[in-house]
Amino acid sequence: MRITDVRTILLRYEYEKPIMDALYPLYDRQCLLILVETDEGITGIGEAAYFGGPGISTQTVIEHELKPYLLGEDPMRMERIWTKLYRQSYHHGRRGLVLTAIGGIDVALWDLLGKICNQPVYKLCGAYRESILAYASGCFYQEGKTCRDVAEEAATYVGQGFRAVKMKVGRNREAPLNPLEVLTNSAASVTLDEDLERVAAVRTAIGPGARLMVDANNAWAPSTAIQMGREFEKLGVYWLEEPVMTDDIEGSARIAEALAMQVAGYESEQSLYGYRDLITRHAVDIVQPDPTWVGGFTEARKIAALAQAYNKLVVPHSFNSAVSILVNLHFTCSIPNGQMVEVDRNPNPLRDDLLEEPLRLDDQGCLHVPNEPGFGIRLNQATLKKHAVGG
Repeated sequence: MRITDVRTILLRYEYEKPIMDALYPLYDRQCLLILVETDEGITGIGEAAYFGGPGISTQTVIEHELKPYLLGEDPMRMERIWTKLYRQSYHHGRRGLVLTAIGGIDVALWDLLGKICNQPVYKLCGAYRESILAYASGCFYQEGKTCRDVAEEAATYVGQGFRAVKMKVGRNREAPLNPLEVLTNSAASVTLDEDLERVAAVRTAIGPGARLMVDANNAWAPSTAIQMGREFEKLGVYWLEEPVMTDDIEGSARIAEALAMQVAGYESEQSLYGYRDLITRHAVDIVQPDPTWVGGFTEARKIAALAQAYNKLVVPHSFNSAVSILVNLHFTCSIPNGQMVEVDRNPNPLRDDLLEEPLRLDDQGCLHVPNEPGFGIRLNQATLKKHAVGG
């Protein structure tokens, strides 16, 4: 079997009013799908993350740089292909959108492998479990969104069956070293005290039985993160995510040492080597690789194995489409140190309507892995047509 073609499909859904994390506004949601085709008529489907820029940039890298290196390759030789793509693009890649592009291709190759073997991917990787707890990821900032609004939003997630909720913190112009004032949209900023009020309101709204996590998206200095973290601990927050810049490994390690609460991160780290430093220097307690962002399913499994060697849990970042959720579900259920899977709850038809059969929680707040070949991706053609860019 040989690879004969690589195609991409870029989808986009525009928000009427942007939502914001600690630093960045989201004006739309995008999804870059990758289709790897073979001479035996079997096609693998993957997704590449687009964070930090337009999806068309990653699309261009895949179609005009990486595709020629794939044609004629045996698709089952994923390690060979991964190394070939990584080393060919090394001098202008290593991380960023090039590694993301490689990751989307790698995910498609794993889907293809599952279809060739007529097995779901998680079973090919050992099938440690068949279902896992899902957490609702939402409670973003937005102009006009009050503390009460955030609390009510979080309560709806618990009402939908989620037993864990993550919210945004860190959009504080007053905080030392916060770069918000130089970014393109600094609206909806709150004070540190107002952030604490938001977290307290959500804690009350979801009740003591639901797990609460907070995500600062790299916005704080270590001293601010420790100060806020100690207040979060009083509110029973389960983890503090990405409190400082990803490359501030020493600062993150200081925070992890100072707090009893767990430090989670860093989704914005991409490479195995970067995660090696975060893990071995104990800068994180919970490790968050996203297969669509870190170079694919192949690299994510290596990161998870390294985390296991240091007795650290893995909870992958997952903020793309329904395809990404499926990939992360297979990934987390295939490893012994997986704990939860993230399910974004912001409005997004590329999550809710992209699959023929949407993912649904069971009565325990868990997602079950589909037992279809590959990742079990069956795309809704009407959604593809409606949201295709340039289609």
